[in-house]
Amino acid sequence: MRTARWLVPALLIVGWLALGAFGGPFAGKLSGIAENDAASFLPESAESTRVAELERRFADTEAIPAIVVAERASGITGGDREFLAAKGSEIARWDATTPGSPPIPSRDGEALQLIVPITGEPGDVVERMRQTLGENRPGGLSVYVTGPAAQVADLSEAFGGLDGLLLLVAGAVVAVILVLVYRSPLLPLLVLLSSIFALALASLLVYVLADAGAITLNGQSQGILFILVFGAATDYALLLVSRYREELRTTGDRFAAMRTAWRATIEPIAASAGTVILGVLCLLFSDLASNQGLGPVAAIGIAASVLASVTFLPAVLVVFGRAAYWPFRPVEGSSPPESGGLWGRVAKRVDKAPRVVWVVTALVLLAGAAFVPQLKAGGTSQADIFLDPVESVSGQEVLSRHFPGGSGSPAVVIAEASRADAVLMASDVPGVSRAESTGTQGGLVRIEALLSDPADSDPAIATVERLRDSVHAVEGANAQVGGPTAQQLDTRTTSQRDRAVIIPIVLVVVFAVLALLLRALLAPLLLIATVVLSFGATMGVSALVFNNVLDFPGADPAVPLFAFVFLVALGIDYNIFLMTRVREETLSVGTREGTLRGLTVTGGVITSAGVVLAATFSALAVLPILFLAQLAFIVAFGVLLDTLVVRSLLVPALTIDIGRKVWWPSRLARREG
Repeated sequence: MRTARWLVPALLIVGWLALGAFGGPFAGKLSGIAENDAASFLPESAESTRVAELERRFADTEAIPAIVVAERASGITGGDREFLAAKGSEIARWDATTPGSPPIPSRDGEALQLIVPITGEPGDVVERMRQTLGENRPGGLSVYVTGPAAQVADLSEAFGGLDGLLLLVAGAVVAVILVLVYRSPLLPLLVLLSSIFALALASLLVYVLADAGAITLNGQSQGILFILVFGAATDYALLLVSRYREELRTTGDRFAAMRTAWRATIEPIAASAGTVILGVLCLLFSDLASNQGLGPVAAIGIAASVLASVTFLPAVLVVFGRAAYWPFRPVEGSSPPESGGLWGRVAKRVDKAPRVVWVVTALVLLAGAAFVPQLKAGGTSQADIFLDPVESVSGQEVLSRHFPGGSGSPAVVIAEASRADAVLMASDVPGVSRAESTGTQGGLVRIEALLSDPADSDPAIATVERLRDSVHAVEGANAQVGGPTAQQLDTRTTSQRDRAVIIPIVLVVVFAVLALLLRALLAPLLLIATVVLSFGATMGVSALVFNNVLDFPGADPAVPLFAFVFLVALGIDYNIFLMTRVREETLSVGTREGTLRGLTVTGGVITSAGVVLAATFSALAVLPILFLAQLAFIVAFGVLLDTLVVRSLLVPALTIDIGRKVWWPSRLARREG
């Protein structure tokens, strides 16, 4: 029997070591299969998607244009033209390119542009182009590679250092926090090892599914996966570690202590993980391929985190026993430090005037939420995606100074060939520099409309809207408008639709989980209301910071949706951790005393978990991408707000003020005490 008690933990540890060794390398392989081109973000049902499908009839290959722009302030010379023509001919002979345009001079004589269709991997080809164009360049001539292909290449490069840098930053932050919280050199290593094994399992599963085409993976999803696994695995670990330490004070048997701790924490951990998994899977209702891909990727990450936290971590903690907490080992019979510490004092303050506490707290949160209308989430230009200077943005600025802003990225109109002349006439709308037919195929005509403004700008998007209205009105043409600008417009429109559809679904799912867990209806409604209020305050504060401190140009329309899914799903976690303990205590001592005990005992571990999760999400800010920097701030601030204010003050105060009725309609609502 004694041997069997050691056999199970030993087998679990060996199994996870083997899994970690096999699955670990796949974390570094994810970048190789991530798709960062525009197609990975396209709305599946959008007009621009249908145009992209129809365009395949006009060409055997799907080429992405790169634009080479050369500038000399004193005027382009004959040598400049010869240089660019020679380089263009050389590049056109590569396997991953097709012949494009000859060098096209600008009207002011200060610039040349060369359009190169790329059929291979944009990142590799653009990098080679930039190296080639840098060789033997005439003095005083500035040369840039820009356009859609260059934007994809720069985006891929921005995500290129994701594997090592992000993991290093997240791991270091978690280690420092754990050392400060537990003042033990060994325990943080065990928790980090659990997180690393969870990431290895998640990376393996995501790689296999993405490589098989079952799910879509891009750089954003990959970064969120790494952070989510580290944060969630550490959160679940902290809950178990804290409860195990608590049980070691009541018994000398490490196995009995773990058995009690595991049984006490498995329900809130499972409920928490289930809430997050179901919440992120709601992204499957999105019409954006990138959002649909993130749902399963994040769900796999959370599932792997739970599995490591409830199998490997209990096994390794049992092996080390009290030594895991060295030098502050829990002694059997010792009193828990929580009762007389900070959270004991917070509980007394809440108990003294619960109604005052929750009213004041709610008013503060409402004040923050009042600034939500200032959040500029209508979308940004492609140039604003990057926080660091990149060549595709610099080149686009040069291109816009000397050529029509939409050069190389025209709007594309596909219509019935029999109505080509009428569609061409309808394409002459304000903002279109010129429109011309580029060929017919299978009864369809393809028309390119060159935009006057940069293809990723708001004026260009307005032009595409006018163009669509105009060509749609041509009777019998069945005209549809696509191209890069139309893709950006459709992505914005779809993001707004997704918010209206997915947010209510998330709320229903979270309510169902809470109702089943707490066996009540009123408590789940209150918990959801507090988290939604916290979300509103977070977005209001974020708007102030983005507009007045960080001076961001705006936000992607998907930012509020992602923020809501993660903040509600993750924020409700801490309420789950608190209220499951409150319910457990209420069964023996009543609602009021149970709430105070629950707050006192869980205060330290939940706060530590919140700080860890906020810190790990903050690590996303090391990637120079606007969307991820904004998501990092929103989730980090929101998690801290949930942890320090909502769970510590608002929820306990409301629960005490309402009393036993909070458990309605369960039996607890009718119990005295």
